[in-house]
Amino acid sequence: MFDYPVLLEAQPEGGFVVTFPDVPEAITQGEDIDEALLYAVDALETALSFYIDARQPLPQVSPANGRPTVRPSALECAKLGVYQAMTEQGIRKAELARRLGWHMPQVDRLLDLRHASRLDQIEAAAGVLGHRVKVRVERSDHG
Repeated sequence: MFDYPVLLEAQPEGGFVVTFPDVPEAITQGEDIDEALLYAVDALETALSFYIDARQPLPQVSPANGRPTVRPSALECAKLGVYQAMTEQGIRKAELARRLGWHMPQVDRLLDLRHASRLDQIEAAAGVLGHRVKVRVERSDHG
């Protein structure tokens, strides 16, 4: 759902620069492809947090077309899913707080991609928005 394609550009001095066609604010680099893709997760999460802070819709994910993709961590994906549902329904943070019976700082922390929210809180927020959180463990392409 949040698997954003990346462009990897080898640099003449060595290493790789990673950019995201769908998220121009996210850019990073690494000494090799693996390191660059690892750093790309943090760059993507940071850039997507800008959209949340600005109350802007999240960037649409374009087709990968054979390019590598990067996604935020599972917890951040769940938070992004709640934020996206809020955006699609026109629900503001104050309304979400009211529906959950929470105080605003609790909602702020829930939508903060750097805060380690509890999964049950994310599930509760998704539930009042008419959604549910699904967690699944799959075999990795790397092993």
